[in-house]
Amino acid sequence: MRIGDAAAAAGTTPRALRFYEERGLLPPPQRTATGQRQYGPDEVARVRVIRELLGLGLTVEDLRGIADRIHLLAGDPQLRCKNANSASPGSRVITHRLEAIDAEIDRLTRLRTLLAQRTGRT
Repeated sequence: MRIGDAAAAAGTTPRALRFYEERGLLPPPQRTATGQRQYGPDEVARVRVIRELLGLGLTVEDLRGIADRIHLLAGDPQLRCKNANSASPGSRVITHRLEAIDAEIDRLTRLRTLLAQRTGRT
């Protein structure tokens, strides 16, 4: 399928597919004789996984570190993640991101407490 159809099937835009390709999250697709990108079901599934991981708070840079493993999550993400070795690159990325989210929650909690105290809205 062409880029517009693949993007629609994955719930995103052609621009996002090109961006993922440029950043190394999506391998360069096959091309038609006229140079148009051609995508199949595997690429659409991979884009869905990328979008899900980005929606969970991972960054493009996080995903670049595990780009060669993203295809493994297309089948059964929970099973694949539960069985991951804690020393694996993917596990380290998740641990790092969880720590960053926890730090941000702590920062926002402190900020909320200060603002509430200063405004009398505890």
